[in-house]
Amino acid sequence: MDTLTGIKVFLTVVDLGSFVRTAEYLELSTATVSRHVMHIEHRLGARLLNRNSRTLSVTEPGRVYYARCKSIVDELEATELELVSLGGAPRGTLRITAPSWLASGHMAGMLARFRDRYPEVLVDISFEDRMADLVEEGFDVALRVTEDSSSLGPGLIARALQPITCVMAASHDYLKRNGVPKTPEDLARHDLIAVASLDTWELYGPEGKVEVPARGAQRYRSAAGLVHAVAAGAGIAPLPSVHFEDPAFRNVLVPLLPNYPLKQATIYLVYASRKYLPLKLRAFIDFAVDEASRLRPVALRAAA
Repeated sequence: MDTLTGIKVFLTVVDLGSFVRTAEYLELSTATVSRHVMHIEHRLGARLLNRNSRTLSVTEPGRVYYARCKSIVDELEATELELVSLGGAPRGTLRITAPSWLASGHMAGMLARFRDRYPEVLVDISFEDRMADLVEEGFDVALRVTEDSSSLGPGLIARALQPITCVMAASHDYLKRNGVPKTPEDLARHDLIAVASLDTWELYGPEGKVEVPARGAQRYRSAAGLVHAVAAGAGIAPLPSVHFEDPAFRNVLVPLLPNYPLKQATIYLVYASRKYLPLKLRAFIDFAVDEASRLRPVALRAAA
């Protein structure tokens, strides 16, 4: 029997803890799975698994053999992936997960430029406000915003792209009807819009943190809804500074109290820790880092 196939069958049996589940996963018969394992045990002269009709456990020789074989197979697959990447252009489907508020004109333009450069890569992007599991859900890369990269999760690689500052914002129409807040304390008299239930806003000015009572007017389940609500004149909300450069909102949004931003965060590219990256992912990482390096800080001018 083929040795490499037998090793892969054995590794799968240990990972799934069942001959039956392994047979279903590899689309083999249970008898074939059993023969592969028995062939390895006969060749090694050692029992790797203790099994009966109800339970399966790994013996001490089995644990040693599993660890060594897992390392070899992982290295072999990574090497094959690297050689395939060296032989051609990036291609395939690139699955990305990102916060909903990144669904903007700027993002659309960036992805269009990526498409022009790598026409054989299909970008499948999901905009949603949750922390998707990259490995379990099959995403190649995530765009995530956080104040602390250690919160992104263990076993992941995080590449910083650019700082993100959030400031309070309103539309010209809203300010004409309700006046312009001059100090953080003035926000308590305005209609505020939020993604989550908040009793207070935390702003950061020259004197440090300032807490302001919030008079909630609307609450959205998606961060993407905030900018549209503000543009429609529904109230004031904290918005990432990138929205003020978006052509769709450039002449609509007005930053308020720019000397009192919310906490600054950073947008990161996050991907699973792998020694060899698929060429499509490596191309996107390099492209996104280059795009971010060309961005200039957004100059915010407060309402008069």
